[in-house]
Amino acid sequence: MNESKLLPGLLVNPAELEKLFDRLWPICRSITGDGLRESLHILSEVQPMRMHEIPSGSRVFDWEVPKEWNIREAWIKGPDGKMVCDFRENNLHVVNYSSPIKARLPLSALKAHLHSIPSMPEAIPYLTTYYKENWGFCLRDNVKQSLPEGEYEVFIDTELKAGSMSYGEIFLPGRLQDEILFSTYVCHPSMANNELSGPLAAIFLAREIAAIPERKYSYRFVFLPETIGAIALLHRLGTHFKEHLKAGYVLTCCGDRGDITYKHSKRGDSLADRAALNLLEKGQLAHRGIPFAVGGSDERQYCSPGFNLPVGSIMRTPYQQFAEYHTSADNKDFISFDQLQETIRVCLGICQILELNESYQNSVAFCEPQLGKRGLYPSSVDPKFDRENLHRLLHFLAFADGNTDVISIANHRNDCALQYADIVKQCREAGLI
Repeated sequence: MNESKLLPGLLVNPAELEKLFDRLWPICRSITGDGLRESLHILSEVQPMRMHEIPSGSRVFDWEVPKEWNIREAWIKGPDGKMVCDFRENNLHVVNYSSPIKARLPLSALKAHLHSIPSMPEAIPYLTTYYKENWGFCLRDNVKQSLPEGEYEVFIDTELKAGSMSYGEIFLPGRLQDEILFSTYVCHPSMANNELSGPLAAIFLAREIAAIPERKYSYRFVFLPETIGAIALLHRLGTHFKEHLKAGYVLTCCGDRGDITYKHSKRGDSLADRAALNLLEKGQLAHRGIPFAVGGSDERQYCSPGFNLPVGSIMRTPYQQFAEYHTSADNKDFISFDQLQETIRVCLGICQILELNESYQNSVAFCEPQLGKRGLYPSSVDPKFDRENLHRLLHFLAFADGNTDVISIANHRNDCALQYADIVKQCREAGLI
């Protein structure tokens, strides 16, 4: 099946995605702080969001919101006074959440605080120290190996203070109180696929959903610091989600050139799983499915035993399965804005399936309805008539027993549920369901 005909069109184009990416790229984000807030405010220009601030020290289940971290400057100067690495050149150079320090150290002492990747000598690694006060620098291994003996000057101008943790939320009410959730994280510094692709996909998807005039479901989009942010959200809304969340998806690694990967919810056969897999499998989209596992992102929190919510994850090449992961090589050149746009189209297609999916009751329960008098059957043999779609209509009515939903009906015939949108509309207008 032709992907362009199956998947919905979008308001957003690759150039608009790239323009927003370029604004967000230089910002040093973390799980708290001004970089996170600035990123959320920029994203809210696309679709307005509500900002939440959770005070430092707040208990959220087994966790505690850490002190707020902000950074102004950081560098290392060598024995000759020349710059070895500079935060302003690449914000991955500093271990995220480093404590402040100003000192002179011999190379032997400094090396305990230097991090590199020997197998990727040109890449700067990304490391954090959120919950243990420490400091460090990340640099290219070829630079680290070339450092001469001598005294080095190190300077990290950061602040750890009692502040707050920020997250953004968009709520788009529908006819029902039942919800669809899209969750993404906004806490990594300058990385393209493992950071910015998720928020970019989510914010433009939110704009697409907001443009739907009559929504069945309510939609909630959250832009969180990974792990601690999702935990704080569940501390606030977990009970509500257990009653009203019908399907949810974590968006991450959405922009590389790999095929779509769908990670199942822990339930494995939730509505979230069924809708996503119907589109990907029956729509003949290049993809792969993987089972739920704790190695990953915030689906760990949503699917934890106390909640076990119907939340899967949509990505392209999964985290840790591309060499550029958590390094400076995960940059703009690594991603494709065309592919990112396609990921948003997939997400919107899944939403359309969720909106369409119901268990309809055929109002003509005894034998087939007379479709001809309703203008739904050709009056004579026409070689141009779409007999395949007629069979799809008859198939739908045969299974519309009030108990079998559209996804199940479509799967039974190896169809994508989106192919039944016009059929459902025609049957409603004809009074058949």
